[in-house]
Amino acid sequence: MDLSSILTELGEEREHYFNAVAPPIMQTSNFAFKTVAGLRAAFADEMGGYLYSRGLNPTVDILRKKLAALDGAEDALVFNNGAAAIFAGVLAHVKAGDHIISVRDPYSWAQKMFDVILPRFGVTTTYVDGRTLAAFESARRPQTTFIYLESPNSWSFELQPLADVAAFARAHGIVTLLDNSYATPLYQQPIPMGIDLCMQTATKYIGGHSDTLGGVLTGTRERIRAIFESEYLNIGSGVSPFNAWLLLRGLRTLPARLERITRTTGEVLAFLQGHPKVASVNFPLDTSFPQYELARKQMTGACGLLTFTLKDGTVDTITRFCDALQHILMAVSWGGYESLIIPKCAGIPPADFDATNPVHQWIRLYTGLEDSSYLIGDLQQALDKI
Repeated sequence: MDLSSILTELGEEREHYFNAVAPPIMQTSNFAFKTVAGLRAAFADEMGGYLYSRGLNPTVDILRKKLAALDGAEDALVFNNGAAAIFAGVLAHVKAGDHIISVRDPYSWAQKMFDVILPRFGVTTTYVDGRTLAAFESARRPQTTFIYLESPNSWSFELQPLADVAAFARAHGIVTLLDNSYATPLYQQPIPMGIDLCMQTATKYIGGHSDTLGGVLTGTRERIRAIFESEYLNIGSGVSPFNAWLLLRGLRTLPARLERITRTTGEVLAFLQGHPKVASVNFPLDTSFPQYELARKQMTGACGLLTFTLKDGTVDTITRFCDALQHILMAVSWGGYESLIIPKCAGIPPADFDATNPVHQWIRLYTGLEDSSYLIGDLQQALDKI
């Protein structure tokens, strides 16, 4: 389906709401029925209609249809944040005694689920360097039922060979889930590569305005229904109608925002690579990136996030640099209109900081919608102070 059709038309039956151009927010908790038979039918199949907004809601449904189509998937569920989407996607496919393979250093709340929550129920996890298929083959056990992927991840941007991992998993009856938050469906299509469940943190590029949270799972209609009828309804982590409306608003400008951010990121990347006080810059579609060829094969673009280090990689120098920035905000997350920076050392106790460890020196930069000259000027004046 054409991208413009998905973003501006799909799911928008305007004749049902007074021909309004923008869909309304159906801010209701429940829905009324004229007959007992109608209520009985809704109880029997809550995904077939509207009963209670903890499940389905008309505003949320418009968003679901668009997000599924963008991923090339049959259906989608929208959660109130990305961590909830990951939790439901994993929980729906594991039981006591099962084994999970995860990429190393996953998203912090995914790792907490693997390390703290699931072991209480007899589910174990093995972390692997997922850059090669061999790592997954070596880690597989007879009890392995699930593989968790992040390609690229949001710090070092490591990728997994998605089509190969998906084929291996399917051959052994293993379910795969990929966090596609970095690339978005516009720059990477995991479902056609064979991945079972595609997840995005809609808080980021989908929303785009840093004013709402959201998480997305897409997959086959059968798999999404199974998650809906159990984990989704039980946990009660569905997105609210108002937040769904904000995410719909963000979707309208997604291609334009990604195009602008991509261009700006390239200009900022070139500045950092040429600066005498910068030691290294890491970006998946730069020719110096170790997995550059795989990135080109799997992704049609990359934007926003890059990681760099300073030649003087002490915690004092990193701190002085970040504190000196006047326009680039220091904050977690990415994908909004505003540029952000976060030093890895902020999450490391000072006594544990190792100036010889490049990971401890990482500074992650997200370029937003500002002019590149505005951002480069801020980076330059901060670099001048170290």
